[in-house]
Amino acid sequence: MVQTIQASDLTLHDVKVKFDLQETQDEYFFREWEDNLPELTDAEREKLDQIKRDFLYLSEYPMTEEVVKLVVLSPLLSIGGFYEPPFRIRAEAPVQIALEDKGELVKGRIDVLVLQDKLWVLVVESKEAGFSLQQAIAQALAYMVTTQTPESAAYGFATNGSEFIFIKLSLQPTPRYAFSDLFTLRRRQNELYLVGSILKKIADLIKI
Repeated sequence: MVQTIQASDLTLHDVKVKFDLQETQDEYFFREWEDNLPELTDAEREKLDQIKRDFLYLSEYPMTEEVVKLVVLSPLLSIGGFYEPPFRIRAEAPVQIALEDKGELVKGRIDVLVLQDKLWVLVVESKEAGFSLQQAIAQALAYMVTTQTPESAAYGFATNGSEFIFIKLSLQPTPRYAFSDLFTLRRRQNELYLVGSILKKIADLIKI
């Protein structure tokens, strides 16, 4: 009998074991979030400042996941260029991952899936404000395993509105992943500038 598991119930350890993934310590594996980041325009910086102000004000009250998507995630994806050709967006995309050797079926829904010619190029997982990013990271990584282009790297982006992290997964020659630094809105400097630049960089890489 096949056991159905919800992706939202998986820990990072569960994901590593079930999909035979290893976090790489190779400093050259995930340089995309550090090297040659594109410059932001003055208008983009002003928009990112506005996002930070809006979030910090609204976070004084309970913020659901839907509000985080509306106030933070959606404008970030716009600045990254993911609402423009050649990309397409799917929200709440259903995912099923069969682990036949374990008799398990992992099911879930990706918050935002960015596609290019039907290829999964960026998985975005968000959580409500104040929620730990650990679960979002585990879910995003699990969904990234189902990439339809295993010969190419897959990218993920997880946020709870105030914290942001990028993920890179490569399935060949062996399954490996790595994280960027953790960015936060709780510092004096607006780290959304880096988040926006990294999103633009990933979009540019995917277009090639």
